[in-house]
Amino acid sequence: MHPAGLAAAAAAGTPRLPSKRRIPVSQPGMADPHQLFDDTSSTQSRGYGAQRAPGGLGYPAASATPQAAFLADPVSNMAMAYGSSLAAQGKELVDKNIDRFIPVTKLKYYFAVDTMYVGRKLGLLFFPYLHQDWEVQYQQDTPVAPRFDVNAPDLYIPAMAFITYVLVAGLALGTQDRFSPDLLGLQASSALAWLTLEVVAILLSLYLVTVNTDLTTIDLVAFLGYKYVGMIGGVLMGLLFGKIGYYLVLGWCCVAIFVFMIRTLRLKILAEAAAEGVPVRGARNQLRMYLTMAVAAAQPLLMYWLTFHLVR
Repeated sequence: MHPAGLAAAAAAGTPRLPSKRRIPVSQPGMADPHQLFDDTSSTQSRGYGAQRAPGGLGYPAASATPQAAFLADPVSNMAMAYGSSLAAQGKELVDKNIDRFIPVTKLKYYFAVDTMYVGRKLGLLFFPYLHQDWEVQYQQDTPVAPRFDVNAPDLYIPAMAFITYVLVAGLALGTQDRFSPDLLGLQASSALAWLTLEVVAILLSLYLVTVNTDLTTIDLVAFLGYKYVGMIGGVLMGLLFGKIGYYLVLGWCCVAIFVFMIRTLRLKILAEAAAEGVPVRGARNQLRMYLTMAVAAAQPLLMYWLTFHLVR
């Protein structure tokens, strides 16, 4: 055959391979014409890669916290020290102002009690006839704490007795189907009003009689608050045994509180006369004695006035 025919036959029998298209490599600055948005992943990866830790674990290097940086600054340390000093000065100023109006340090003395003192004091309130030494003990011109001296006044028993009296009054009103929150609040407020009136009247009387005594307002509140113990006993006995039990127990407690107040207040009110050696029968001391008797006699009257309507 003709060589041209052979060549044509060979070309017809052999399949034609597709021609390879050479794809041009894009330059870094050139964008793909078919891409709608710019690809910034490479830039971010390069940015993150620049912050990798020297260890090569792929995590970014940990930067110092703002708190650590603040504490490391000497100026901030100075500011913190100055702020602490200002806070200490403010606390001291507040404590001084509070102590001026509310003697917190003195109140701690009146609540320095224990169980033995409370038991002995209650026995003294119910049986003052058996007690002989009524002098308050002193240590370096300062009265000892109540838990060491049964004659020292305290505020624990009067406070607890007042709260118990209000609760017992509510119980008595409840047993008579007369309980109401308003009536119970009236009972508590009237008791506080009478106590305040007593304190003001005694202070005014001491001022008019010109008595120089170490009897303070807190002492008066303590001594006048002891009558709530007898009031509780009278009301409880009235609930259990009727009016006969009420009058018997309340009468005993009234006599006991009268004796207790006489023997206690005469050492406080007549202390100046005893120290000066002035006869008790003097005109000025007679006024002091009358004042002591009036304060002691007012306690049984108030005990009856605040409790008689609770027992029926």
